Amino acid sequence: MSGARPQPWGDAKPQDLSLIKELPRLRVEYRKDDRLAYLGHLEVLETVSRCIRRAQLPFSVGNGFARRMRIQFSQALPVGASSDCEYFDLRLSEDIGPEAALERLRAVTPSALSPSRAAYVDGRAPALESWLTRSRWEVLVKDCSLGPERLASRIADLKRAGDLEYLRGEKVKHIDVASALVSFEASGAEGGTALLFDTRSSNAGALRPQILIDAALRLAGEGAGYDCLKVRRVSQAHEAEDGSLVLPL
Repeated sequence: MSGARPQPWGDAKPQDLSLIKELPRLRVEYRKDDRLAYLGHLEVLETVSRCIRRAQLPFSVGNGFARRMRIQFSQALPVGASSDCEYFDLRLSEDIGPEAALERLRAVTPSALSPSRAAYVDGRAPALESWLTRSRWEVLVKDCSLGPERLASRIADLKRAGDLEYLRGEKVKHIDVASALVSFEASGAEGGTALLFDTRSSNAGALRPQILIDAALRLAGEGAGYDCLKVRRVSQAHEAEDGSLVLPL
């Protein structure tokens, strides 16, 4: 959040797009419990897709050889993070009440990925991955030697500096912290330092909590990184042109 991104219409031909946009589009909110924090994004997608089949929802499929389910997910969580607010949009071949669909999903989905809400949304709306541009995170830095005030000061230094260079795998990446980090606060907590911050994603990328905290610790002379984090995404929203936030449901 390499390779080509799958198109939201699956295997459909361009001439079929107007028809696909008229299909019912069910948006589902679900959680990713702490127990599954290290479960990869692809594994989550596969599990959710299996649950949709087990729930016998009337999902629409593409027209190509693969016959893929027409489903879109919100931006992938970083490995090691849990969430209260992940989303997927499912194209259905027929209408079914949102509450009925939710009940079917709950009956067959593991509790650690439990769906909480469902509603129909505009079929012509942008894809979730690009539309949801704001996230709020709760992070616990366990046994942090800096303390909340010093850690907050280093994060503020990073925001003022703007450009942050980091490694993702073997590739050097850059993120504009001044734009990507909307706000933050730090406080003392049992076992460490608690952070609450809001981030903004764009075509330039998204700011991951681990990257920000690693950079702050390096700036404070505390080594190359810090693995003892507890990360949870607690909200997602779309940032409108006037700066207001639009919730997914």
